[in-house]
Amino acid sequence: MPDSSAASSQTKKTALHALHLQLGAKMVAFGGYQLPVSYKSGIIKEHLHTRQYASLFDISHMGQIKLSGQQAGVELEKLVPANIQGLHNNQQRYTVFTNQQGGILDDLMISHMGDHWMLVVNAACKHNDYRYLCEQLPDSCSAVLLENQSLLALQGPFAASILNSTISDGSADIPFMTTSHVLIDEIPCQISRSGYTGEDGYEISLASNQAVALAQLLLEQDDVMPAGLGARDTLRLEAGLCLYGHDIDMTTTPVEAGLSWVIDRDYMKPEPKTPLFPGAQIILEQIKAGPSRQRVGLLPLGRAPVREGAELLNQHNENIGVVTSGGFGPSVGAPVAMGYVDSDSSVIGTQLIAKTKGRELPVKVTNLPFVAHHYHCSE
Repeated sequence: MPDSSAASSQTKKTALHALHLQLGAKMVAFGGYQLPVSYKSGIIKEHLHTRQYASLFDISHMGQIKLSGQQAGVELEKLVPANIQGLHNNQQRYTVFTNQQGGILDDLMISHMGDHWMLVVNAACKHNDYRYLCEQLPDSCSAVLLENQSLLALQGPFAASILNSTISDGSADIPFMTTSHVLIDEIPCQISRSGYTGEDGYEISLASNQAVALAQLLLEQDDVMPAGLGARDTLRLEAGLCLYGHDIDMTTTPVEAGLSWVIDRDYMKPEPKTPLFPGAQIILEQIKAGPSRQRVGLLPLGRAPVREGAELLNQHNENIGVVTSGGFGPSVGAPVAMGYVDSDSSVIGTQLIAKTKGRELPVKVTNLPFVAHHYHCSE
């Protein structure tokens, strides 16, 4: 959850700021921006509405970076462990920037747009990511941080039918992790069938001067309601998705984080492709030998939630890990959490103690996600 203190006057505002206030949003400072944590309906109702119908989120604080150059795909593959050159036009891939220690500098989406690439990165990291790209990429590649683009997320099982009803040219009927250019009520938009709630849905990139018109149009549709950062956080936690700076950071490798699937399988073949991304030796060795710690799901055995920062103890009262995300799961109807534990304590069903503020709360290692994903994975 973001800091719930009053938003600082030093923070930036998205193009939808005035609309959020009109809708009765409670604003907070997050990622350098003033953003809605919730609206009048409250976090739980927004969360459950997203699971059942569709909700609109303002995620314009995220960074959007356009990368051009004939060898851009080749150069990107030197910075991330994913297969980037294998992406076809309009395909999208989730991956991570790594450092020389195998840690995660940021997690991001990369889309192949034909004559260029689009990267969506985290708000708190976007300026560092942009500088990093400018430093690492050769002069033949050009990176531009798109400051005048907004990003909205329409998430939920009704998202496709709602979006199709508003599209004036093109179609929302695209597979998960692909992109398309459409006109929504004559507004040019780049859509991707993706999101961070575990539900079907879209992220919609468009010029900031048209963001209010698009948001108002979508909110006028039946079964759409606005949702804030609070619901986005509880949704992604139930879906077992990592939050940068909490569940993953520069000290966490993709293998420890349970993100080995982002690593190109060609690096693990008997005659492997030569890895050039930072920290490759450490990461690939962890895949072979196993990491010393792992991210796991944690199910508190009582009604009290277990929060980030709580120490995790085994049955011998030894500190074997820490909680990195935790709270009440509205769809689960119970508290849920994620954290890191020594690999010996990562077996499903292992009972641990979460120690926080002088209390010792029993928790059990459990499978992730807590709520099954509902992505649209077929054409």
